[in-house]
Amino acid sequence: MNFFKELELIIEAKSVQEKVERFERFYTLFQADKVQFEENFEAKKFETPSYSDICTTVPPQDVPKRSKLTAKEGQINLLHAVAHIEYSAIDLALDGAYRFQNMPSEYYADWLEVASDEIRHFLMLERLLNELGSEYGAVPVHDALFEASYKTQTLLERMAVVPRYLEANGLDATPMILKKLKKLPKSEMIEKIIANLEVILAEEVDHVKKGDVWFSYACEQEGVDKTIYFEIIQKYYPRGFLRPNDLNIDARREAGFSCSELKVMAKKEVCVS
Repeated sequence: MNFFKELELIIEAKSVQEKVERFERFYTLFQADKVQFEENFEAKKFETPSYSDICTTVPPQDVPKRSKLTAKEGQINLLHAVAHIEYSAIDLALDGAYRFQNMPSEYYADWLEVASDEIRHFLMLERLLNELGSEYGAVPVHDALFEASYKTQTLLERMAVVPRYLEANGLDATPMILKKLKKLPKSEMIEKIIANLEVILAEEVDHVKKGDVWFSYACEQEGVDKTIYFEIIQKYYPRGFLRPNDLNIDARREAGFSCSELKVMAKKEVCVS
């Protein structure tokens, strides 16, 4: 099996079932060292997200609000929003392995492991949606994560933007969602949602840490300092760090952010190296 061509087909898969089944076959062969890395492979720049046949896309401000979490509709909206993040993250991880050639073998192993985690996260959330009588694609979504992959076509920018910015933001946002959920009257579904989000939060730290490792690698290859991170984020997200009080300092430290970086984000000293 050819490595890059098969990844291309997995990324382009138009249904959840096809994407998951193709990836699982491919990943088993990859782990058994039974895939071949093609030389001089020309990667596509994907013009549309793979979920375009599943979901209706709208501007971010038009995505249904995740409110009234004690009601079924609110729970569906929350679960669907997180499931869409995880589904998008599957393709982001796969594209990270697909787009950049001649990398160390550990690089490909890392991002395929992340893709495997994201698939498991998505399927966990999809099961809860099904329990509520819904499914992935039932709620409008936005393309912000896909657009991030479309715009960042160099390793340096991809590692800065996807794991070290977008996924790291999840380390901040998920605890706030969990705090809100834990204040609600207890119910079986609320408890299940909390349990799923806690698993996702714990495992996302490792994903961001992998991004930090390969961002450092890209900086070394380019001969630039890691402080270029803030230039890259300013380029794509000029209003990037507007909620300094919500930073999950402990999780970000565990994921590789330095105290000097966190000082810039928090606009104050928050730790000592």
